[in-house]
Amino acid sequence: MRINRLVAGFSVFLLSFCSAVAQNLVAPPAAPQTAAASAESPAILEFQKIEDAWSTAMNTRDQYALELVLSPLFIDVSAGGDITTRNQQLAQLITGEDKTLHLEQKVITVRMMGDIAVANGTYQMHHKAGTAQVDEKGVFTHVFERARGGWMCINSQRTKLPEDTNPKHKKQSGEENPFHIPFIGKG
Repeated sequence: MRINRLVAGFSVFLLSFCSAVAQNLVAPPAAPQTAAASAESPAILEFQKIEDAWSTAMNTRDQYALELVLSPLFIDVSAGGDITTRNQQLAQLITGEDKTLHLEQKVITVRMMGDIAVANGTYQMHHKAGTAQVDEKGVFTHVFERARGGWMCINSQRTKLPEDTNPKHKKQSGEENPFHIPFIGKG
C-alpha cells in the first residue's frame, strides 16, 4: 500500500511538473490588432474601389452608378455645412449645373465593425462656387453599411483643409499620408 501511495504521489508530482512546463511552452497571446487597417490591407483596397466608383459616377454624371454606392438612407454633410440626402445628391447630378465638377478620393484607414465600416481619407474636388472655379482639398469620413452583398454609404462628412496663404510656412512632406492619426504609424 505504501508503494501505491508513493507511485500516486510521484504521478501527481510528474503531472504537475508537465503541466507547468507545457504552460510555459505555449506561445504568448497574439498582440491585438489595431482598429485601423494598414495601407496594404484588403479592406482599404476594397473601399478604395468603392470610393473610385463613387468618384467616377460623379465625374461622368452616372446616376445609376451613384445609386449603387449611396444607400437610400444616405445623408451628406458638405465641407460648407450643407446637409443633403441621396435623392438631393442624385437630383444635383442629373441637373448637371456644374459641368466642371471633378472628384478624387483616397482611402487612408478603414475600421470594420461587423456590418458597419468607417472609411477615412482625403479628397480633392474641383467645382464651381458661384461664378468662380474652386479647387478644394480636405478629409472625409464615410460610414458604410453592408447591404445587398456589398457596401453602401449611409453617411458622408467632409472637412475642407485650410489653404496655406504663406508659402514660407508650407511644410514639405515626403510621406504618402497627408494627415497624421495619433497612435497609428509614426509618432
